[in-house]
Amino acid sequence: MRLSVRVTPKASRDQIVGWRGDVLAVRVKPAPEGGRANVAVCRLIAAAVHVPPSAVRVVHGSGARIKTIEIDAEDAQVRRAIGSPPEDPPSRVAGGAGSDDV
Repeated sequence: MRLSVRVTPKASRDQIVGWRGDVLAVRVKPAPEGGRANVAVCRLIAAAVHVPPSAVRVVHGSGARIKTIEIDAEDAQVRRAIGSPPEDPPSRVAGGAGSDDV
């Protein structure tokens, strides 16, 4: 499974904050130097999903704040551990309640 993750380095603690749209927000203690923040993100997500750290890796954006993380686990296992992104809000239908259509 692949996830988009927004990383805040140099936080007071390692923490999965939650979903912000379709991006999972996380905070990690290490600074983004020498890949330490990426390692901390992978370990944090691995611990949450109950997989070994080697089952989680950054596949895109290793030097960016928003990364693509790949997890070697069943989608259902990942969703149980960290939830799913919220559904898109329903779009307004023309002529629906509160519409100004005549």
